[in-house]
Amino acid sequence: MTAVALLAAALLATAGPAAAQMPAGQAVAEAKARGVVGERYDGYIGLVADTGPMLRHQVQSINILRRSIYSRFAIARSVTPADVGITAGCQLLATVGVGERYYAPDNSWHKRHPGEPAPVPDYCR
Repeated sequence: MTAVALLAAALLATAGPAAAQMPAGQAVAEAKARGVVGERYDGYIGLVADTGPMLRHQVQSINILRRSIYSRFAIARSVTPADVGITAGCQLLATVGVGERYYAPDNSWHKRHPGEPAPVPDYCR
């Protein structure tokens, strides 16, 4: 496993509990289930459809937290925050559930359908 992959695994272990403790965590999880919010290949989450300022603010808050974590890990490992984000994105896309949306490297939103594998890009393998 590469240093960046190890970094992403540690990041997800750290970020998961922190995001769950945020008040935005539950609302964003519900929005993901409805297909309004989705994971992005770059390690951030995005709005598939803008349902108002409250959800937009919650998504921004989670992305700020992720950016902070990516930056700290990047500095510690002498890589770029974008490298950490992309690596984390590989891990996060693997968790996209059936019916959930995700933003792929082709710059478009997709929905995971029953029977489809997790939407992990080839460069993640």
